[in-house]
Amino acid sequence: MMTSVDADLIRVLADPLRLRIVTLLARETLCTTHLVEETGAKQTNLSNHLRVLREAGVVETEPCGRFTYYRLKPDVIASLADRFADLAESARTAAGNKRSCP
Repeated sequence: MMTSVDADLIRVLADPLRLRIVTLLARETLCTTHLVEETGAKQTNLSNHLRVLREAGVVETEPCGRFTYYRLKPDVIASLADRFADLAESARTAAGNKRSCP
């Protein structure tokens, strides 16, 4: 069963720029400068999206001099993927179930 936490995480990941950021961070740890270059987003816009991802627990930060690096937290994504896998399995199992109308 999906929870409100799952629904919140889905909303966070539904934004195209945040999904792009997550996709990039799945490949490597990047600083804000790299993410600006890769996405073409403005620094302030990107920082706002990174804050949302950080608050949702999707990414973590690593200070490095005057730069901040961002790393994806794979367990958060894996947990959400497991929920969807459970839903898919329930749908397969219930494929023959059909409630009759009154």
